[in-house]
Amino acid sequence: MNKKVLDVGQCNPDHMAIRSLMESFGAEVHRVALPSQAMELMERESFDLVLVNRKIDQDYTDGTELIKMMKASDVTRSTPVMLVSNLPEAQKDAVALGAEKGFGKDYLRARNTLELLQPYLGAPVRT
Repeated sequence: MNKKVLDVGQCNPDHMAIRSLMESFGAEVHRVALPSQAMELMERESFDLVLVNRKIDQDYTDGTELIKMMKASDVTRSTPVMLVSNLPEAQKDAVALGAEKGFGKDYLRARNTLELLQPYLGAPVRT
């Protein structure tokens, strides 16, 4: 069965790039614009990984708000979530809130990023 990834708060070009990367692992990608939509969807469906933008594209709220909501909910607490940000400080803050170490958009095809994703998505099925 394909892994399922939820992409939250990305602009169109970034979503397309992230989707391409996730599909290289054979993952099925779902997309929502806002953290509230993500929480509603996660109440109904389970995901292998959630990716949240540091700044939500639609309203520019902080993506860490979704991490806080997920970790406060019994339903989503155990779902792995990563922050998408190039900023080391933002990654550190997200991990402190309970997120997995994430990656930045500048490093989508970096070997390190592929290695970060493998525990959640398995090995890439194509390059």
